[in-house]
Amino acid sequence: MSMNPSRRIAVISLHTSPLAQPGAGDSGGMNVTVREIVSALAQQGTECIVYTRADRADLPGEVLVEPGHRVVYVEAGPHHLPKEALVDVIDEFTDAVARDIADRGGVDAVHAHYWLSGEVAHRLKHRLEVPFVITFHTLGRVKGAGGDVEPGHRIDAELAQLGCADAVCVSCAAEADDLVSHYGTIPGRIEIVAPGVEHAFFAPGDRGGARRAIGEPEDLPLVLFAGRIQPLKGPDVAIRALAAMTERSARLLVVGGASGQEGRAEYERMRLLTEDLGLCDRVRFVDPQPHHTLSTYYRAADVVVVPSRSESFGLVALEAAACGTPVVASAVGGLVSLVDDGVTGLLVGERTPQAFAAALDMVLADPAMATSMSMAGAFRALEYSWSGAARLLGDLYDDLSSRALVVCR
Repeated sequence: MSMNPSRRIAVISLHTSPLAQPGAGDSGGMNVTVREIVSALAQQGTECIVYTRADRADLPGEVLVEPGHRVVYVEAGPHHLPKEALVDVIDEFTDAVARDIADRGGVDAVHAHYWLSGEVAHRLKHRLEVPFVITFHTLGRVKGAGGDVEPGHRIDAELAQLGCADAVCVSCAAEADDLVSHYGTIPGRIEIVAPGVEHAFFAPGDRGGARRAIGEPEDLPLVLFAGRIQPLKGPDVAIRALAAMTERSARLLVVGGASGQEGRAEYERMRLLTEDLGLCDRVRFVDPQPHHTLSTYYRAADVVVVPSRSESFGLVALEAAACGTPVVASAVGGLVSLVDDGVTGLLVGERTPQAFAAALDMVLADPAMATSMSMAGAFRALEYSWSGAARLLGDLYDDLSSRALVVCR
C-alpha cells in the first residue's frame, strides 16, 4: 500500500523502544502496543516515525521495520540511565527529535506514549504547531491510589500535558473514568482506543501440545503469571496464592524478568519467597519470552492470574482470553472491562493471596465452568484488533488536523 502523503505522525516513546523484549526492564505491554498499533497504521497508509532513546552504543541510527514504520534511536545523555533519570535528558531529546522532523519535512501530529514522552510531545506541539495526542498507559495519581506513590514532578507534568493535549487516548471507559476522577475535566478530547491482539498468534490450541513444547507435565493443574517482576504486577500475590490453594498439585509458571531500579532485588525476593513457602518444586521461573512465543504459555495454562495493583488495560488478560484460557484478575482499572466476571474469568475484589487462591481453586475444580470461560473469552477477544485501533487513530488524526489546537492552560 502506498503511503498517504497527507498523514505523517511522530510517535514518541522516549524511555523504551517498541522493538525491545517485553517482560524485562521497562519493557511490557506498552512496547507491544506501540509496535503493533504503529504497524497497523503503516499498513493502512499512515507514515509513522517512532522516536526512542538510544540506551546502548551498538544501536543503528534508525530501523525500517516495514514500509511506513520506522524507529529512530535518538542519542540523548549517557546510554545507561535508569528511567527515573530521564527527566534530565528531555530537552536534549526534544531538540534532536525536532531537528529530525524538520529534516524530513515535518509531521502532521505528535503522539506520545507515557508521561516522559508527553514532556517531549508537549514541547514539540508548541514548536511545530501541530496536534498533540497522548496515551499515558499509567497515570501517577491512579498508581498512587493503588499504593505505588509517584514523585510530585510526574503529577505536575501530567497535569500540564492534560492542559494542552488535543486528545488523550485511553483503553477503556474505566480508564477514562479514572482520568477524570483523579485529574478533573480536561480541555482536549478523551478518545477510547482499545489495544488489540494478533489473532494469528494468540488463538486457542492444543493444551497438551503446548505443555510438551514448554516442558510442563500434562497431568497437573498449571497456573500462569506473565509480566515484569515488580510489586505493581503482584508476583508475590501469585506465589502466596499458590501456597494457599486447596489444589496442592497445582504448579505456577512465572514468566518475566526484573524491572526497575530495584528489579534484580525484587526478582531475588520472589525466589526467596518461593523457598520460604516450600514451593520450589511447584514454582518455575521462566525468562521473558518473545511476544509470539508467549501464546504457547497461555495455551499451556489452565488459568492465568493477573494480581496487579493497578492496570490501565491489561494486555496479558486479553491475550490469555484470546488463547482460550480463563483469567483470574484484580478488579481494578481496565481489567474490569476485559474480564467478564463469571463468564470469561473471575474478578477478585480483595487483593489477598487467600482471595486469589479461592478464585483459582474455583476455576480448577469445575472443568465445565473452565471450558465455558475458555470459549466465552476467545469469542470476546475477537472484538479487539490492532487494525481496528489503527482506524480509530487515523480518523482521530484527520479530525484534529481540521480543528483549532487546544490552547495550553
